[in-house]
Amino acid sequence: MFEEHGELQKARDAWLKALPLLPPQAEQTKWVQDKARKLELAAAANSEKQNAWGKKLGPLAPIAVLLAKGKFLLTLFKLKSLLSLATFMAFYWALYGPKFGVGFALLILVHEMGHYIDIKRRGLPAEMPMFLPGFGAYVRWAAMGVSLATQAAVSLAGPLAGFIGAAICALIWWKTGNGLWAALARSSAVLNVINLTPVWVLDGGKAFAALTKTERIVILTAALLLCFALDEKIFLLVAAGATYRLFTKDYPAESSRSTTAYFVTVLTALGFVMYLMPGQGFGRP
Repeated sequence: MFEEHGELQKARDAWLKALPLLPPQAEQTKWVQDKARKLELAAAANSEKQNAWGKKLGPLAPIAVLLAKGKFLLTLFKLKSLLSLATFMAFYWALYGPKFGVGFALLILVHEMGHYIDIKRRGLPAEMPMFLPGFGAYVRWAAMGVSLATQAAVSLAGPLAGFIGAAICALIWWKTGNGLWAALARSSAVLNVINLTPVWVLDGGKAFAALTKTERIVILTAALLLCFALDEKIFLLVAAGATYRLFTKDYPAESSRSTTAYFVTVLTALGFVMYLMPGQGFGRP
């Protein structure tokens, strides 16, 4: 494994650990010793090459080593993910113009990274986000064996990150008075509220799998209150979805008050951003 990743010194040390387990005169012992010598020579040769490049590159050498050994960009953002993001940005650039289009695409990236970071911090495997122009984006991860409450938390982490992105845009608008930031804040908040509609593969639909009938009624009530208190009809989508899920009979065995509180908090926070921003509807300038 070490050899495959170019860590020749570690590979040599691993082979040498096997020597005490072998008879001194055995053929296997000689083979392991020979293998260790070859790895040591190869490691020394690699080290000399790196030193030579380091002298040529000067202060840029650490960056070159990081890119070469850590595969920096391809590890952080897989090439497919980067290409899909670039296509995604180009699509909304063409649709809404460069400033709003790119900003809108980046806010969707923030939403998806909310999912990704929450999954990774739980020690679960996940792929970088993939973007589908005109449809949205998704993060693929292994949810098998994960509790419904954890799956719900991962689902709600996207809208939570979406709220943070919208709130930052709202703050910039408040400081600068530039209507572009208000439009981005409002459009991000609206999009994340739509995503909380508890149907199909939307984040709200996945989160509702962890809620009992009573808890779903709580979400329904919260959505209706936000609709009338803020005069934002978009919350009727969440209310309609919640009403539908009262009759699907896919209730979990145990309740999840934390998921209910999480859902209501994020929904309310998004509504607060919408209330503070000028304009109506989607918010595009």
